[in-house]
Amino acid sequence: MNSQIITLKNGLRVIFIDTKAFPTVTTLLLVGAGSRYENKVNNGISHFLEHMFFKGSKKYPTPEIVSSTIEGMGGSWNAFTSKHYTGYFIKAATDHFEKSVDILSDILLNSKFEEKEIAKEKGVVTEEINMYEDQPQSRVGEFFENIMFAGNPLGMDVIGTKETVASISRKTITDYMESLYSPNNVVLVVAGGLDCHSGEKTKSTTPESLLDSGRASLARMTSIIKEKFKNWAQTKSITFKKVEKKQTQPNILVHYKKTEQAHFCLGFPTFGSSDKRKYTLSVLATILGGGASSRLFVEVREKRGLCYYIHTGRELYQDTGYIMTQAGVTKDVVKINEAVKATYNEYQKIISGKISSEEIARAKEMLKGRLLLSLEDSFNVGNFFGMKNLLENNSETPEQVIEKIQKVTIKEVQALAKEIFKSEKLNFAIIGPLTEKDIKKASFD
Repeated sequence: MNSQIITLKNGLRVIFIDTKAFPTVTTLLLVGAGSRYENKVNNGISHFLEHMFFKGSKKYPTPEIVSSTIEGMGGSWNAFTSKHYTGYFIKAATDHFEKSVDILSDILLNSKFEEKEIAKEKGVVTEEINMYEDQPQSRVGEFFENIMFAGNPLGMDVIGTKETVASISRKTITDYMESLYSPNNVVLVVAGGLDCHSGEKTKSTTPESLLDSGRASLARMTSIIKEKFKNWAQTKSITFKKVEKKQTQPNILVHYKKTEQAHFCLGFPTFGSSDKRKYTLSVLATILGGGASSRLFVEVREKRGLCYYIHTGRELYQDTGYIMTQAGVTKDVVKINEAVKATYNEYQKIISGKISSEEIARAKEMLKGRLLLSLEDSFNVGNFFGMKNLLENNSETPEQVIEKIQKVTIKEVQALAKEIFKSEKLNFAIIGPLTEKDIKKASFD
């Protein structure tokens, strides 16, 4: 998998990844903008802006023209917003690459943000908020981060609230764009069957014709990108507020909702994405709840029959992070407490040294296999390389990640568990037909 990074004069980083696969390509724009850059007044603007980019631009003046143009070339598109970055992408045959870049550049640089479209989109996003309120499986994760990062923008919901969305104006949008949408805060990733052989990397940038297979040359793609983004000037980007809260006691949130299943999240704060122990954390999370053979799946679902789903994962931001288990369990209060206690006990067992070399080996192979399988999709390839560059400022390859995972030892896993699984650092959120009195503190002893 060949890759190359270039930086344009305006600071825009461009990453080309040749998967040597079919002549299709994902063109992905990643922006260092998300809800952690917001405040209580404009919360939800990152997500709202993501919607507005597809509502009409100079060359593609209506949402219908945007969608019909992309679908007319057999492509697909989407966008997404997180707490620390936003992405926009188009997937299409490689011979439509120029049109894909033209669309992305025009909606990014020349969106109209018409008042009538802003008004309509407020209604759309409000209904999206209502939808998530009816999805406790999604909502409980937001509650978990609300208590984990209380007092910091990381603790706010990405989508915002009905009140903050209703207050968004055209000026709110343009002010936010000016504060973060600068070329030096953006990575453009081109991933797919590019036919970027090693010999082409050092050739001149003279545009070359499309290959018979439909693949475009790296030089031609570079020329197209330079032309489309040449007028995008740098602005000074704002920074996010770092998490400084020192947790000294457990945080527990119980949200009453009449549901047929209770959903809970249980976890502990960790460290940021630049910490070398993140690979150890991945192995630890996989052992706990990384699949149907994981400790929690076997103990809580298979042995006790208390849940349908249970899994453990990690989320790493630039300055902080967490490891967390989420489960959907029966709404019976006694059984809920049994499930919570069983989950907490598995965390404690690792601290006490109850971990085998076989578990470590299986977790490593699972992480390796799932990473490699994900890279069969050009979007995942682009997102992997783009995220590394945008958020961690490195060019780490999948092979290098796998190599570091393979070096993780039992001692490192146990030492990390002892460091982060401390009772006073516990965070627990649950949604279901129960109250705070129903959750027994003994479950966390």
